[in-house]
Amino acid sequence: MKFLLVAIVLGVAIYLLVRAVQRRGSASRRPPGGTAGGQARRPVAPDDDPDFLREIERQKRKQKRQDDPES
Repeated sequence: MKFLLVAIVLGVAIYLLVRAVQRRGSASRRPPGGTAGGQARRPVAPDDDPDFLREIERQKRKQKRQDDPES
């Protein structure tokens, strides 16, 4: 009976230790520029960036005006 109790306590202690190490390790693997450092989150791809999309639309309108001066 004592062996079972010791095994359970030891198992729980090892489990908690492993979880603590995993959490500490995952916190250090965050990508640079993430929100963890207090930096603002930036778009990952150009098509997620509203400034990029706005610039593309502006260039399209400018090109359309140059191609069709009558409108």
